[in-house]
Amino acid sequence: MDLQLRQGDLTVAATKPATSNDGRVIETSIPFRLDALRWSGFHTRVVLALGITWILDGLEVTLAGALSGALKQSPTLHFSNFDVGLSNSLYLAGAVLGALGFGWLTDRIGRKKLFFITLALYLAATAATALSWGIASYALFRFLTGAGIGGEYTAINSTIQELVPARYRGWTDLVINGSFWIGAALGAICAIVLLDPHLIGADLGWRLAYLTGACLGLVVFVMRMWIPESPRWLVIHGHPDRANAIVGEIERSVTGHVQEQRQQPWPKLKLRMRDHTPLREVAHTLFFLYRQRSLVGLALMVAQAFFYNAIFFTFALVLTDFYGIAADQVGWYILPFAAGNFLGPLLLGRLFDTLGRRAMITFTYGISGVLLALSGYLFKIGVLSAESQTIAWMLIFFCASPAASSAYLTVSETFPLEVRALAIALFYAVGTGIGGVAGPVLFGALIDTGSRASVFAGYLLGAGLMVGAAAIAWRYCIAAERRTLESVTRPLAFVE
Repeated sequence: MDLQLRQGDLTVAATKPATSNDGRVIETSIPFRLDALRWSGFHTRVVLALGITWILDGLEVTLAGALSGALKQSPTLHFSNFDVGLSNSLYLAGAVLGALGFGWLTDRIGRKKLFFITLALYLAATAATALSWGIASYALFRFLTGAGIGGEYTAINSTIQELVPARYRGWTDLVINGSFWIGAALGAICAIVLLDPHLIGADLGWRLAYLTGACLGLVVFVMRMWIPESPRWLVIHGHPDRANAIVGEIERSVTGHVQEQRQQPWPKLKLRMRDHTPLREVAHTLFFLYRQRSLVGLALMVAQAFFYNAIFFTFALVLTDFYGIAADQVGWYILPFAAGNFLGPLLLGRLFDTLGRRAMITFTYGISGVLLALSGYLFKIGVLSAESQTIAWMLIFFCASPAASSAYLTVSETFPLEVRALAIALFYAVGTGIGGVAGPVLFGALIDTGSRASVFAGYLLGAGLMVGAAAIAWRYCIAAERRTLESVTRPLAFVE
């Protein structure tokens, strides 16, 4: 006879000895209790402490772009356009490998441990970047910085998805991903001030700029102490008591009391607890059980990664080489560009929860590709100035920013909890590896030719990828808006 243990809303059936969590069956309403909560100070703290990852990434990527002119003029580094593109690609390569390695650990040992480990790596590496003494050392430290950021993506996206109520999930995820551009604006401001030759020397300004990322990261490290482990992860991985206690604390902070089962007829899930999910089962889930969803996630990731990284990492090179903008003035052009990118998710994000994922993903991807092709043609025939080029990019990325964020949203909410972080990591890694790493190197080489027609060909490639992804989204996207994660995709541990 199985021993039944009742703990709050938990019912545990011990089908193995008490010394082992693996195999025990539990009934829980924790996911439904979390999704029933209204927005509160707790959720705001989650957004601030975890969402700031994208601010850090935005800061790093913007500095890499805005500082490219200063790196070329540095008396110690003497970068060429190819060196700039290569170091940016190594940053993305680090993000790819970091996402894969840390993504696997996130699903295995928990969300909270990983978002401290990855932040520590980021802090150390970005501070070391400021001390670079040559091309090789700079490239190595950028690679390690990218590894920390890539690991952040997996741990943070998983945690946010599992803590934010279903009816706010789409808009919240898009705005948090869009906060990348707050970091971009900070990076632009840093570049404006620190690259001014009248204030700071040419070889010191870019070093101080990278140190700003490390300083911001230290503040984030303290803020993350407020955030608990994901109760959804804890339940499946054999810690139901701890999960129930965390949900109780969240409910008390939101409503002033714990939501009782007898007061609310919550549905219950029956789950078989496990210590970890074998890689064989992960592969079966991603490539056989949910193969169609995997193809959708891959298409969205590849398209947005090429589109964004190819264009933004070489933003400063286009301005300096084709429009004659001084390196210390590039930051002024990044500010309006960043504003458009942040306003897109902020203003369009709610439509992903009302009109739905399929319609909005298709629209934002499609219109971004069409607008890039049109502006690329105007660039080719030479009718744009630096100012009108920036306005064109603002309009394009007002739509492209929520599109790119929706790729992360799609991957993180359409796969089971046990493989969620690794799924995010895998599709981010493959998408960035195909689209992101190749993009900056390709565009750096195209810009080096000095030919507007060559750069236009690169823009057409990016536009084609976005339109193709829009077509795939229209045909195959899942209607996940306002639904609990467990109803979109039930956990692998689910027991009939």
